[in-house]
Amino acid sequence: MANSKQARKRARQSEARRVLKSSQRSMARTFVKRVLKAIQTGDHSVAMTEFKKAQPVIDRIADKNVIAKKKAARIKSRLNARIKSLAA
Repeated sequence: MANSKQARKRARQSEARRVLKSSQRSMARTFVKRVLKAIQTGDHSVAMTEFKKAQPVIDRIADKNVIAKKKAARIKSRLNARIKSLAA
């Protein structure tokens, strides 16, 4: 346990940040799963719609450093590649 006043405050801040970030990470995973589910059904237009909804959410959490920017780019790139292969 933290001993000094400063350390106790940092522990409180860290816990609050952890809870917020885990919520945001979970939301992003849900959006990604929706895109993957749409891809599984084989419907290109639905998959594209879900991808367009997921994209800003992924970008937003990357801007807030919940996930790394390159990881966000990698996720979007892989989803887009799967959607493109669906159209072909």
